[in-house]
Amino acid sequence: MVKPKTPTRSSNGVVREAPQILRDLRSLRVCVFHPRDQDGQGLTRQLERIGCQVQAFWPPLPDLPEGTDVVFLALSPDMLGADFAWCHGEDAPPVIAIIAYENPTLIEAVLRLGAIATVASPVRSFGLLSVLVLARDWHSTVKKQQKRITQLESKLRGARQIAEAQEILCAQHGISKEEAYRVIRDQAMQKRVTAEEIARSIINANEILGVKKLRS
Repeated sequence: MVKPKTPTRSSNGVVREAPQILRDLRSLRVCVFHPRDQDGQGLTRQLERIGCQVQAFWPPLPDLPEGTDVVFLALSPDMLGADFAWCHGEDAPPVIAIIAYENPTLIEAVLRLGAIATVASPVRSFGLLSVLVLARDWHSTVKKQQKRITQLESKLRGARQIAEAQEILCAQHGISKEEAYRVIRDQAMQKRVTAEEIARSIINANEILGVKKLRS
């Protein structure tokens, strides 16, 4: 079995640890969707030599095995119109498409399935490790960026809600924005919740009062 070499020694003699993504290969759970032919068997064997834990199926399953980290999916002509929910979920693993040719219809299928890399069929051992590692690294980077974007969007929504709540308090009580913010902050500390939650409560209460006034 081929194992990632860790630690490695640089040209100046300094011992360096292999990147975590290489050290994780032995625990990587790979799902291979490929016809049970020589090419599919060769792909499975090569992934096992790399050190991955491999499960192979054909045809593709409607649901992935629990804990799948990477999917290799063979795109045969009869698969070009297929789609799978596990390709698009929030926790979808990286998909590597195995293709025997290129044309617009095939590329469209690759994009629709969300594949982030392709491997030419027949599959050769050379380059497989690189594709696997780079796909995992790219997928991890994208997930981190998406998480960061979600956090920033949430922070921006919270800031807008606090600003709106300040305006409401200013209008209702004739206080400054600074005083309104202190009210929100003090309420949050007393109730042990976030300032954003207090702001939402103020906004909701104002909307309810507004509806009642319209009805009266």
